[in-house]
Amino acid sequence: MKPVVNELGQLIGPAVPNFTPPQPPTISVMTGRTGRLERVDPDRHAADLHAANSQAKDARYWTYLPYGPFASLADYRAWMVKSCLGTDPLFYAVIDQATDKAVGLASYLRIDPKVSSIEVGHINYSPLMQRTVLSTEAMFLMMSHVFDDLGYRRYEWKCNDLNEASKAAALRLGFSYEGTFRQMSVVKGHNRDTAWFSLLDREWPALKRAFQTWLDPKNFDDQGNQKQSLSRLTAAAIAQVQAAD
Repeated sequence: MKPVVNELGQLIGPAVPNFTPPQPPTISVMTGRTGRLERVDPDRHAADLHAANSQAKDARYWTYLPYGPFASLADYRAWMVKSCLGTDPLFYAVIDQATDKAVGLASYLRIDPKVSSIEVGHINYSPLMQRTVLSTEAMFLMMSHVFDDLGYRRYEWKCNDLNEASKAAALRLGFSYEGTFRQMSVVKGHNRDTAWFSLLDREWPALKRAFQTWLDPKNFDDQGNQKQSLSRLTAAAIAQVQAAD
């Protein structure tokens, strides 16, 4: 977006006409083809999630999160009751439609309607969700709600700068890298530099089409292999928007 010149001859950002702060998310269920997201309920989801997480061979999925791993279901449920029932972060359990069981977690956080910005985070996909269509569709459903239903201008993704898998996931999903905040926090007794990524409302229409193309069952062969990669589709979508800017 190109800057404009004010009456004092200074460069300022372009006007945002008729700006109205969006509402914070309150939706209870988001439903897709392969799964759905439900507001977290420890009574309904804790046992499934703990069992799904226990499928992991080691604790690597917890390394970059500020909590976990949890030795027992009781410990995991206690954490959920303490940490997952507020409105910011707003936690969702990811449900596999095929089994009707919870297999992952994700949340909205840093919800700031006055500047029309919201973040996705606390993403913890169990081994039952790794490399599945559901893992991508869950992110698509959360993006769609933010942009299509609520009308936010900015959607953020942040992660430990050493978490290469998370940074690659952000780029695959169409987020743009913005920079790294050095010594932003201390997590589990270790320094954390935080990489920042964002996705903007003007990028969403092209990205939405990319996701719809990838998620279409016709994009997969009889063995479930993708014909077009999401990375290529989202990169082309972002390039298209940047060319128009």
